[in-house]
Amino acid sequence: MTLTIWASLALVCMLGAMSPGPSLVVMAKHSLANSRLHGIVASWAHALGVGLYALITMLGLAVIFKQSPLLFTVIAYAGAGYLAWLGVKSLLSKGGVAAKLEAGQPASLGEAARDGAMISMLNPKLALFFIALFSQFVAVGTDLFSRSVIVLTPLLIDGLWYTLIAFLLSSPAIVDKLRHHGVWVDKLSGVVLIALAVRVVVTLQ
Repeated sequence: MTLTIWASLALVCMLGAMSPGPSLVVMAKHSLANSRLHGIVASWAHALGVGLYALITMLGLAVIFKQSPLLFTVIAYAGAGYLAWLGVKSLLSKGGVAAKLEAGQPASLGEAARDGAMISMLNPKLALFFIALFSQFVAVGTDLFSRSVIVLTPLLIDGLWYTLIAFLLSSPAIVDKLRHHGVWVDKLSGVVLIALAVRVVVTLQ
């Protein structure tokens, strides 16, 4: 794999990671409602999910997704259901972000890791991203080193991007500003997550 080809791969992965979506909502919520560490844990759990998608594509399973619309539809609906579940949880939250900040009762790191991993593994947008864009780079990497680079590049870019998000959103200055409006952070997150779930379902019709 040449440096030029790798740069193209890295650029595509950066654009994919930076595009707003449900993953950003979940990472932001954990960073704001819990702690910087929670945001980082969620970020790298999400990145592992991204790396797994890259590995699956690398192994040729993307062909199955292309040839089996039913399988892709099942994954898409499962992803929409998980997004809706997260959204309803946020809307029904009694204390919201502000209460968690005041009471010092963060979610567990296991919950942060679970949400990070699930939001990537059940995100049909991510599956489509790798099928439509990432798979074109698989043909140029036939040796073990190139294949490793192809898998690790999206994983590391995704993890580093959301780690940066976690650092920015968990800074004391931002937390102080959001402390008195924390309940609305939960409500807004819930609305966005449910809207994203509805959009997935609509696009499948």
